[in-house]
Amino acid sequence: MKKLLLTCFAALGFAAASFAQVKPSQTAKIKTPNILCEDCKKRVTTYLDRIDGVQSVAINTRKGETTVKFVSDRTNIEEIKTAIANSGFDADDIPANEESYKRLPKTCKKFEDGGGHPKPKEPAPAGQ
Repeated sequence: MKKLLLTCFAALGFAAASFAQVKPSQTAKIKTPNILCEDCKKRVTTYLDRIDGVQSVAINTRKGETTVKFVSDRTNIEEIKTAIANSGFDADDIPANEESYKRLPKTCKKFEDGGGHPKPKEPAPAGQ
């Protein structure tokens, strides 16, 4: 009887452990209009992979948008934006770090700075 009782308590303990806290994760979409090629994507992804808590990074060059899934207990959106800026690219309201931008290959710089990226397309006015 004692063995049966101990086995039941052990099973309950393992079951409770399997329902342990799930770390809260969030997904953020960040405007990154100057990430337009594979080299840019690789550079940003390298910077974001260094941050503890970043689970995945998806960069859409056509939309000029970076989607980051992260554990909110370990990092926050501001730290992620700062990492993107430190890699040399604008991230929402945070401008690119000047020194990092200067070190970008010419192909990854803005058109107005003599870079290889074309000017971003202006969105069509609403209703047209």
